[in-house]
Amino acid sequence: MTDSSRHVTSLTEGQVQLRNDFGSITAVNADRLEILDGLSLKRLLLQPGSIREPHWHANATEMTYCVSGAVLVSILGSGNDLEGFLVKPGQMFFVPCGALHHVENVGSQEAELILAFRHERPSDFSLRSSMAVMSDAVLGNTYDLPASDFEGVPREVSGPRIVGRTGAATIPEGAGLETPFRFDVEGESPPIDTAAGSARLARSQFWPALTDISMYSLRITDVGMREPHWHPETAEMGFVKTGRGRMTVLDPDGQADTYELGPGDVYFIPRAYPHHIENIGGDEMHFLIFFDQPMPKDIGFRASASAISREVLASTLGIPAEQLPNLPFTPVDPLLVDRKNAIDET
Repeated sequence: MTDSSRHVTSLTEGQVQLRNDFGSITAVNADRLEILDGLSLKRLLLQPGSIREPHWHANATEMTYCVSGAVLVSILGSGNDLEGFLVKPGQMFFVPCGALHHVENVGSQEAELILAFRHERPSDFSLRSSMAVMSDAVLGNTYDLPASDFEGVPREVSGPRIVGRTGAATIPEGAGLETPFRFDVEGESPPIDTAAGSARLARSQFWPALTDISMYSLRITDVGMREPHWHPETAEMGFVKTGRGRMTVLDPDGQADTYELGPGDVYFIPRAYPHHIENIGGDEMHFLIFFDQPMPKDIGFRASASAISREVLASTLGIPAEQLPNLPFTPVDPLLVDRKNAIDET
């Protein structure tokens, strides 16, 4: 990773919001990476029998990818709609803004989750803190109980908590059934699958619950490259799961920023900034790429060259038309391209 780049940092070494015997939360938000706008990431680790306490987000939807472990997710939304479902590695879940939810490790190994939020500085409320500011009488009236029943309840208003579960997990009937809030992205047949790599798409086209966020599970092989492109109306924030790569981004001031990426790194590309990704590690590279739109779209260099005449392109590049390479006609960008040439030396 290039520490001097304003586009990239590490999530595994991000801001520690919580760490105890039950798990940890690290974050990359705009306090850590100032360029962020409309997106941020967290990494949640839960030990067996641990619970990320019931909470909700005041200003952001949440989209989460399960890297490892088995978790039970419970969501209470508007209209008292309650969903409780299991999430396994390669699956995702979506939480609407303001919906009460908690995540519980019901497996025998540590669970790792990558959480994306539709805000550069997401804010939380916990059920515990919210109850703490209400008087015994108010709580008693709420639950039709004497105020004295709440005298022994601790009153603590603090940040996020991970707690240990008392007793065995209660898994509701139907926890494995279909729910609009879960999506098996890695179980999807990839719409893009070539020798250069593959892309599985968690977007509203395939996951209708999504309202303002999406994700691509992108794999680039050692003979592939993500062609140079930009997203006209979509910012991009990526997390490197495995492999090593290199990215170049052009800023509006004309400065090109090139940096290397490795496991645990995150990067951010503002809307319409041209960029590319190439595999430089030899092994397959796997990214989780989050977008601030439910249906991200892009414009690539290949289709761009086909959209204008050779005379215009030659004049733009400042060369005679006969010196222009024989560029292939490409009406639809391929997203991933084969690497015909050796990796550039840096």
